[in-house]
Amino acid sequence: MIICHCRGINDRTVRDAIAAGTVTVDELAEACGTGSDCGGCRPALAELIVEHTGQPIELAYRIRTALA
Repeated sequence: MIICHCRGINDRTVRDAIAAGTVTVDELAEACGTGSDCGGCRPALAELIVEHTGQPIELAYRIRTALA
């Protein structure tokens, strides 16, 4: 299923990036480009991060350096 319509990125690409250690929406944008244009898919990206990591949704929106 397409998650990011601007870039044509599907959920498999996003899930692979999360499995590789991506834990924030901004990191996903850097890793595969999703969420970096209009931002309409960012809530769905956050939900996928929560689904795979179990972290609170608020953390999916934070910048990793703020978590350290």
